[in-house]
Amino acid sequence: MVEPANTVGIPLNHAALLRDELDIVIPTIRNLDFLEMWRPFLQPYHLIIVQDGDPSKTIAVPEGFDYELYNRNDINRILGPKASCISFKDSACRCFGYMVSKKKYIFTIDDDCFVAKDPSGKAVNALEQHIKNLLCPSSPLFFNTLYDPYREGADFVRGYPFSLREGVSTAVSHGLWLNIPDYDAPTQLVKPKERNTRYVDAVMTIPKGTLFPMCGMNLAFDRELIGPAMYFGLMGDGQPIGRYDDMWAGWCVKVICDHLGLGVKTGLPYIYHSKASNPFVNLKKEYKGIFWQEDIIPFFQSAKLSKEAVTVQQCYIELSKMVKEKLSAIDPYFDKLADAMVTWIEAWDELNPATKA
Repeated sequence: MVEPANTVGIPLNHAALLRDELDIVIPTIRNLDFLEMWRPFLQPYHLIIVQDGDPSKTIAVPEGFDYELYNRNDINRILGPKASCISFKDSACRCFGYMVSKKKYIFTIDDDCFVAKDPSGKAVNALEQHIKNLLCPSSPLFFNTLYDPYREGADFVRGYPFSLREGVSTAVSHGLWLNIPDYDAPTQLVKPKERNTRYVDAVMTIPKGTLFPMCGMNLAFDRELIGPAMYFGLMGDGQPIGRYDDMWAGWCVKVICDHLGLGVKTGLPYIYHSKASNPFVNLKKEYKGIFWQEDIIPFFQSAKLSKEAVTVQQCYIELSKMVKEKLSAIDPYFDKLADAMVTWIEAWDELNPATKA
């Protein structure tokens, strides 16, 4: 039986890596008691809390954490009419935190994610591993069978081209989960008691041209390299689909990373995912997406960006036009989503004029 780690007695990490260059973004509808477990690892960092749901509700944050909190009223005040691009009653609202951050790096985590234990029983500092992933190159152009060649104790295997060993900058670090896996509703229904107990000590670069289902509950990225593409779409209240927010962002991000020559890593670190969501509620949210993804994924697999698209914003606007042109026939929702993608970039550039394309 896999259990979360006990972090009581672990000293606060005063020498925390990148403490002045990284924000932690947490979407929530509840008090953040879970941060007590994370205190040794996360307290040195600044938190951006995006409160979903009723803005009149008070969210309690444990003492000692440095944070700013935004609710729906704040989002509407800051973005004005452009607030329409930020989802309501869905964890997709977290991307507002990406937009208002002024730091180079982002780590985002859900409030039902606890500290995991490695096979030796040691508490896993997930953020520290994400930072290591982001600060090391990726190798998307040629697969290394010994996983990440830049990790201590590993290297490039025989036959790996020397001309490619320098690698490329890493834009995204995608972590995994012990206990409750990130399954879709049909899989949850047929495997209600399945738990992930396997801790695989590996990090790998996702090859160029290969998509992946990105999960937003344990994720870090270089905001300066890929931030404008980390839009979690229109989900939740008033939308015909949910639980595809992070995956939509992941598909967009991967196409853009491949075009711009950036890398995406997956594997370590693990968190302990404590709570299984209701599969019947999930099925209602996912129902249309389960059918639509059979067209969405081939769309992204065949998407080609122009040579003129040299910034993330330019790439994302091109993608939005493709979405409107090729996916709107599936459902009018995609026409609305394409417009929201443009609004997102406009809002991003207003709040981040230094990064404007």
